[in-house]
Amino acid sequence: MAKASPLRSGDVLAGIAAKSEEERVAAQICMADLPLRIFASEHLIPYEIDEVTRAICDSWDQDAFRPVSHLTVGQFREHLLQEKTTDEELVKLAPGLTPEMLAAVSKLMRNQDLISVAAKIEVVTKFRSSVGKKGHLAIRLQPNHPTDNIKAIIAATIDGLLYGCGDAVIGINPATDSIDRMTELLKTLDHIISSMDIPTQSCVLGHVTNQIEAINRGCPVDLIFQSIAGTEKTNQSYGINLSILREAMDAGQSLSRGQGQVMYFETGQGSCLSARGHHNVDQQTLEARAYGVARLFNPFLVNTVVGFIGPEYLYDGKQITRAGLEDHFCAKMLRLPMGCDVCYTNHAQADQDDMDNLMTLLAVAGCNYFMGVPGADDIMLNYQSTSFHDAQYIRETLRLKPAPEFDLWMQRLGLSDNQGRLSYSKQLQGSFLTQATKLLPSGDL
Repeated sequence: MAKASPLRSGDVLAGIAAKSEEERVAAQICMADLPLRIFASEHLIPYEIDEVTRAICDSWDQDAFRPVSHLTVGQFREHLLQEKTTDEELVKLAPGLTPEMLAAVSKLMRNQDLISVAAKIEVVTKFRSSVGKKGHLAIRLQPNHPTDNIKAIIAATIDGLLYGCGDAVIGINPATDSIDRMTELLKTLDHIISSMDIPTQSCVLGHVTNQIEAINRGCPVDLIFQSIAGTEKTNQSYGINLSILREAMDAGQSLSRGQGQVMYFETGQGSCLSARGHHNVDQQTLEARAYGVARLFNPFLVNTVVGFIGPEYLYDGKQITRAGLEDHFCAKMLRLPMGCDVCYTNHAQADQDDMDNLMTLLAVAGCNYFMGVPGADDIMLNYQSTSFHDAQYIRETLRLKPAPEFDLWMQRLGLSDNQGRLSYSKQLQGSFLTQATKLLPSGDL
């Protein structure tokens, strides 16, 4: 599996990558001839030592797998690429596929193959807004601040809303993961959403146990966030296990604030190696296993923070692009509502042109949502992502609208027309800002 992967620095760092392109092609040829069913019986990480393996195996639907059980990995690739293989068939097939099967077939696919298959798939989730419908593209509004300054967070949120961002979620990464700070941020976001009647949802991306405690304190929690990984050992390093995630989901659903899908997960290739929980398995396969964890909880949102961990794992723009397309394909095949934080760290061999390319490719592939960061520069997390303006570029270029409910809200306020295009009327924007300014602690913007 590792030697068949396209080159990436994390596998080289782990000492498991192919030593040459010839060795990589030889491994891919061997991979193509493997029976697809072998991944249901031979486990890369033993069943006895890893709860992620157990969860994947115990939830595997043998009946759903039967239509493709006779195929090799290479034949499965050809089957997926056939025009007659529709999303309706893939819906039925999904419970019979394991993450390892999808990781294997992705290693045989060109970028255009990953895009072509993923573009067939529609995964729609609902809380207050509906995310994932074809013809629509949602954006997570990410108004992070290095000191969690409330005024600055509100100002950035208002800015993003004017650009049509925030329909996926308004989500803050807190600078400090304390219960008191989380409570303050949750109440701020709830006040913004309720005061302006915005059809969206909020999330403060602190540790899941703090979010459970916030719920116990009566805080207005919409989505419950947690970073997850593809091995039990790595999840333990995050301070979580499957039982804690189930507890969190039950707590979130008990509030009945939305339509039932309350979990928000983030992942990223290289996390297991970084935590020394990789078991000598390649990082892309482990990433796919994280999606096996995610689908146990019927999440509202999932995204790969594809270039965030750094060049030790994805060295340059080419590796980041390939990883993003792989991640999106594998997650969508498992029927997950997949988005992507198209991003890179400042010491990676990548730039914003690489992010433009990946964002465009993923949008063509039907990615559910991207990030909206002021100026594309997250001043709290210190990495480069995609901006409010980037969201407008991709929506206008590919004729995509915001989430339906959010689109109607913007039209009602005069912030966009019925084609999803932004209004640049200073009078209408001024009216919106007059209303929004009242949300600020001191009443000024």
